[in-house]
Amino acid sequence: MMKYIDEFPYRVVVDDHVEIAMSDGVRLSARIWLPEGAHSAPVPAIFEFIPYRKRFGTAHRDDITHGFMAGHGYACVRVDLRGSGESEGILTDEYTAQELDDGIQVIEWIARQPWCDGAVGMMGISWGGFNALQIAALRPPALKAVVSASSTDDRYSDDVHHMGGCLLGDNLSWASVMFAYNSLPPDPLLVGDKWREMWFERLEAGGFWLPTWLSHQRRDAYWRHGSIREDYAAVQCPVMLVSGWADGYTNAVFRMLEGLEVPRKALVGPWAHTYPHFGRPGPPIDFLSEIMRWWDHWLKGEKNDVMDGPMLRAWMQNSELPTTQYEERPGHWIGEDKWPSPRIEPYVLSLRRGRLQEGEGGEASEPASDTVQSPLSLGLFAGKWCAYASGPDLAHDQRQEDGGALVYDTDPMTETVEILGQAVLDLVVSTDKPIAMIAARLSDVWPDGSATRFTYGLLNLTHNSSREHPSPLKPGETIKVRLRLNHIAQQLPAGHRLRLSLSTSYWPLAWPPPEPVMLTVHYSESRLEVPLRPSRPEDRELRDLGAPCGARPNRRRLLEPEQHEWVVKRNLASDESVLEVIDDRGKHLHEASGLEVGSKAVEYYRACGNDFGSVEGETVWERSLARGHDWRIHTTTRTRLTSTVSDFHIEGDIDAYENGRRVFCRTWTSVVPRDLA
Repeated sequence: MMKYIDEFPYRVVVDDHVEIAMSDGVRLSARIWLPEGAHSAPVPAIFEFIPYRKRFGTAHRDDITHGFMAGHGYACVRVDLRGSGESEGILTDEYTAQELDDGIQVIEWIARQPWCDGAVGMMGISWGGFNALQIAALRPPALKAVVSASSTDDRYSDDVHHMGGCLLGDNLSWASVMFAYNSLPPDPLLVGDKWREMWFERLEAGGFWLPTWLSHQRRDAYWRHGSIREDYAAVQCPVMLVSGWADGYTNAVFRMLEGLEVPRKALVGPWAHTYPHFGRPGPPIDFLSEIMRWWDHWLKGEKNDVMDGPMLRAWMQNSELPTTQYEERPGHWIGEDKWPSPRIEPYVLSLRRGRLQEGEGGEASEPASDTVQSPLSLGLFAGKWCAYASGPDLAHDQRQEDGGALVYDTDPMTETVEILGQAVLDLVVSTDKPIAMIAARLSDVWPDGSATRFTYGLLNLTHNSSREHPSPLKPGETIKVRLRLNHIAQQLPAGHRLRLSLSTSYWPLAWPPPEPVMLTVHYSESRLEVPLRPSRPEDRELRDLGAPCGARPNRRRLLEPEQHEWVVKRNLASDESVLEVIDDRGKHLHEASGLEVGSKAVEYYRACGNDFGSVEGETVWERSLARGHDWRIHTTTRTRLTSTVSDFHIEGDIDAYENGRRVFCRTWTSVVPRDLA
């Protein structure tokens, strides 16, 4: 439970709409929190740069976070990207060169203000975590440090679009989120009479990005742009990295700890895609005090202990029965002084029919291989690639998925072990089709048979040698592949078993191959390496991270209730399987601005039997803004994606209403060839 603080060392003054002129004349809108007296005694500034509508989308979170930092002597500047919120212009895509240039200009503007002492830090989660790193790599002189949460160094390998060369279902749902956001107007109370002109400019531009993203199915220059993994040395300011085990962005934390050369720290909790002071699954922490120590050191020059202690601090999760959402994940904090840690010990297990066993040998009479062709219904209980802690979006009991997979179990553990890092699967395989994928899952199997998935990985086998230059498989030819699973910290108690499950589809978490695939796993050189972590007495002495607290936000009043559901439907007459995801955020009145805000999404992921041509994803968003009875806006956006053996077929629709009258509608259709996807 968040503790709200009303008294701070500094009284805070908030300006909801400050315009910042870019070099081309476009004006961006900022919301600024200033400690009283900053004009006479300048302070460092903290900058956050995202498209999620500072007026209502992140207003509650911003009040808590930036109000807290400003109350402790920092100027906080929250800016809507060009073409979003009350900022002029058009938002054309994620992380464009224009966006990064705008960010640099904003930093320069902040540093020139009379209330800023010239030192600027940049923070953000997800989009804001991405562009904080990307802008850091461009080295604006005033940027002194970064806090980047739930972000990535590689836009192709570890983002919402692809995983292991496989197209993610989240690529569709995320395109739909931004399509809906881009359909909304600015607030007339802030921008005045030009609000309608700005709105129609956005509606005409479309904001429908799915065709663009699907046109880049391999790791080309489009994805390399903004991927700091291309040149870690370009980042020359200190970086704090944050993620959670239920988040989609944990792997990048560990890569950046290894690759960056600047002072750096990492914090990985049990959380989904959210800041740690709102952390779910819990426990949440006093994250704002934690990053304040970071800013005090790097922006104010205070000699505190923020850089002492382990480089990596992570939550070691206890074994838990499987379910789709947790309020808390029991466990304990652990620390590693460097990453990769020399303390990690590889636990090597060979694959044999139904078994994971230590050593290389097997019985001479054992089969040399096994085959699997997974049904399209395998994956309905997989949850989302990235959990958002707002619904039942975690993986359910894996016994419901293992019937269509090859399954390998260890003997029961004779003692409790702890895993930290990235399991690696080396396989020798062959397929009967030129395009194929493997989904690999590791589960904690309880004595009663319950199976809790704790990590997984995907690999498009045409990307086995190269993400940039994939090549089709030769049916029947044996190849060696290496599949890296997501990083994790997980305890396995004595008496439990470790399970590896392999499947040839994982819909709708990942878009399936064009045709059903028969995969053969050859056991002679196939093995799993699991990173085991010996206990460390120093973990018991780690500093307590405290309970979450923040500034008291402006009041939001619930007008219509929220609803979050994941419904699996199976029609045995037609053999159709449907996953229906309802993400209804209800309707809230933001009392400070007088805005009524409504948001509801329904997603459908369908497939019929083993007909790979029947796979379909569809999302419908309803967004509304209103102030009193005189200004009422409503938009409906719909996105639909289907595929054939050779192509992706994309449809998009938008309808926009002002005071109950439809004022805009448009439909998009496009066909994008499949590129070994």
